[in-house]
Amino acid sequence: MNERLKQGTPGVLLVMSAPSGAGKTSIGQRILEMFPQLHFSISSTTRPRRPGEVDGRDYEFLPEPEFRRRIAAGDFVEWVENYGNLYGTSRKQLEPFLAHGADLLLDIEPRGAKAIRAYYPQAVLVFILPPSLADLRSRLEKRGESPMVMEQRLQRSLDEIREALCYDYLIFNERLPEAVERFRAIYLAEKSRRERCAGQLTAFLT
Repeated sequence: MNERLKQGTPGVLLVMSAPSGAGKTSIGQRILEMFPQLHFSISSTTRPRRPGEVDGRDYEFLPEPEFRRRIAAGDFVEWVENYGNLYGTSRKQLEPFLAHGADLLLDIEPRGAKAIRAYYPQAVLVFILPPSLADLRSRLEKRGESPMVMEQRLQRSLDEIREALCYDYLIFNERLPEAVERFRAIYLAEKSRRERCAGQLTAFLT
């Protein structure tokens, strides 16, 4: 048996949030490449698959009736509706990992992050921000969407940024390598928290 699990060491539950265009996906991908033991918990959604996306790797893609059936059954720890599509985090995605002390990374918007914290108080919340609001607007404009959609996304991003003060850590993504290094430092520091290492310390002393 893995020594860590035998000693009952709790895993790290990392929740990452960011407004559109802040570079969250790029940071998450690099962190997962650095730490093979860190598992990514995919979300469920009703939105159509985009080119290159794989069911079960990027998202669990569900028809809306099935998604709503699962809502009624209480299968989701959190769920939200964004731009007409439903997104949620299934207990079945989280519980097997948490039960065995594994480390998990979740990519969730602020309302969902609050729900995760309510269920799992030990969750570590990290908010990714762009360098400035002007930079955020510039990144959103590069998506080539209509001015109306772009303004909607910008307003939503501002609403999400106001939630940043509820998070444990803030990372301003001015340069991707530095932002990745900050996230890496947060993860390593959380793994060394006293309460996470109490079982190992007890085993060491006895």
